[in-house]
Amino acid sequence: MLLAFDTASPLVSVALYDADGDGVVTEHVAERPMKHAEQLAPLIDLAMSTAGIVRQDLTAIAVGTGPGPFTGLRVGLVTARTLGFVLDIPVYGVCSLDALAVEAVGTGAVGGEFVVATDARRKEVYLARYDAAGTRIDGPVVDKPVELATDLPVVGQGAVLYPDAFPQRVGPEAPSAGWLARCVAEERAELTDPEPLYLRRPDAVAAHAPKPVS
Repeated sequence: MLLAFDTASPLVSVALYDADGDGVVTEHVAERPMKHAEQLAPLIDLAMSTAGIVRQDLTAIAVGTGPGPFTGLRVGLVTARTLGFVLDIPVYGVCSLDALAVEAVGTGAVGGEFVVATDARRKEVYLARYDAAGTRIDGPVVDKPVELATDLPVVGQGAVLYPDAFPQRVGPEAPSAGWLARCVAEERAELTDPEPLYLRRPDAVAAHAPKPVS
């Protein structure tokens, strides 16, 4: 059983995928935004209890690597690596924008070249460009919407937040753990190490050493 979760967006998403059964067995999304640390573990427990399994039944873990907020990504990736180490099972990372792209293609939301744009805060977006098959051909980058504006179909919350820059809005809006699981189990996207995909430095920085008094 493959456990998948993504913490790159405000709402945590968790799913279980049975490669020997019907694919995605169960998927749960957090009810409250920006509560990654408080909600990830309970959602994992909920998913497993819903599926009637225990942690020893897990065979692999899939985790979204972002780009996304520093704190949210850290919660997801540390949890994934810890579970992988404790259970001695592999951990696969997938760019969260890639998972959105695969879902858009898989659900028929797009039919040609398109972009995925998600909220990067600071009035900026994370953006990557994809071909009709959902393969990334450029990005991801982070910049102001006006600098990345396009008439191509746009998947993700960026089109919801900045319709002037991205007028061709199509679904989905947020990464789905179920589709993240499909990316790994069905090899639909590039698999990476479970390392965070940061496109800029975190807001918190270490304090500089005091200057010597002359």
